[in-house]
Amino acid sequence: MSLLEQLIIFTRYPKPGTAKTRLIPALGAEGAADLHRQMTQHTLAQARSLRSARSITIEIRFTGGDAADMRAWLGDDISYEPQGEGDLGDRLTRAFDAALNQGSQSVVVVGTDCPYLDAALLDTAFDALQQRDLALGPAEDGGYYLIGLRKLVPELFVEIPWSTAEVWQRTVAIAQRLGLSLDLDGLPTLSDVDYPQDLPTWEQAQRKISVIIPTLNEVKILAKTLRSVQHSSNVEIVVADGGSHDETIAIAQAQGVRVVRASPGRAIQMNAGARVASGEILLFLHSDTHLPKGFDRRIRQTLNHPSVIVGAFELAISGTVAGLRLVEWGVNVRSRRLQLPYGDQGIFLRAETFRKLGGFPELPIMEDFELVCRLRRLGRVAIVPAAVLTSGRRWQKLGVLKTTLINQLAIAAYLLGVSPDRIARWYRDK
Repeated sequence: MSLLEQLIIFTRYPKPGTAKTRLIPALGAEGAADLHRQMTQHTLAQARSLRSARSITIEIRFTGGDAADMRAWLGDDISYEPQGEGDLGDRLTRAFDAALNQGSQSVVVVGTDCPYLDAALLDTAFDALQQRDLALGPAEDGGYYLIGLRKLVPELFVEIPWSTAEVWQRTVAIAQRLGLSLDLDGLPTLSDVDYPQDLPTWEQAQRKISVIIPTLNEVKILAKTLRSVQHSSNVEIVVADGGSHDETIAIAQAQGVRVVRASPGRAIQMNAGARVASGEILLFLHSDTHLPKGFDRRIRQTLNHPSVIVGAFELAISGTVAGLRLVEWGVNVRSRRLQLPYGDQGIFLRAETFRKLGGFPELPIMEDFELVCRLRRLGRVAIVPAAVLTSGRRWQKLGVLKTTLINQLAIAAYLLGVSPDRIARWYRDK
């Protein structure tokens, strides 16, 4: 990792009547300026989150106001420079030129109009620049929300029809003509908020996620699971403990996590966690499962589709035991084709939907299977194309073939009407 990485944020001082002017008909001058203020602060929060994990410097390039105004607004732990005169291309050229001449080896520039831009995407862009000449994040309107370079390439900013749907395409064409290396699939296409019809994008991107983790004597693994939830935006964690006798609760409390005590039983514990959760979205996470980078953005984007009733992630299993890769493949095929993910894949849904359905059926086993079966009758089950990493401890203990056979027999028995209590006794004795 380079220690000479710089992130530059383009924004303006939020003076009413000059900020987000295209939103004034919907929000008024004060409202549009306030939204711009919130979006800039959101982008800067993501930058600071990345800085806590990666050695980057942050610079604000601003218009309107002066450096003192900006510092009073956004703090004195970052540097400030005016954008200067000219079109966007002129201003981008100056920003890259200054940063690279000051010794930065990788420079990423972003705006503040994209509510789904997060620390994970910024991290991905800097990683890309370790191998590529250019990082480019496409916007749905045909522009780009992020551009990163290792050397100044002025041609990328000349004769570009700024604020049109041709910006991305034209920039890529110039890069290819110049022989610059770039990964066209590395960064996802995201939405900007520029016009009144874009306002729901901002509202959806701000929805709070409650991550609910049922625990019982998980002192050896909980801390690592909690770390996988860090560097996320507007996320709370609720640990629903079923009576641990070790330091599980102390570990959770030391991380500032809310703890709710419940009777033992995964379904009972998850329902207890959901009752105290304040998020509009609920994510149920097993204590031995780690979330992928950018999980929060992926969840919000997935649930933006009205047809999606519930979602989950692809599955990866830790360990090198022979056959685990085949198990992963089978799980991911089953999840997509049958729309039937299991609890170790990180099931998420809108809190309103969960409560209307009455929560998890409080069964001793198969509670996740039953919930998803009920939900898929109501809408589409979406599988996020990113994997959670779950522990391979059960596969390692019993062997891949035996574990897979036991799991399938449990499902078959449940579908045939065998009592869940009987299945649970049999399953846990293995």
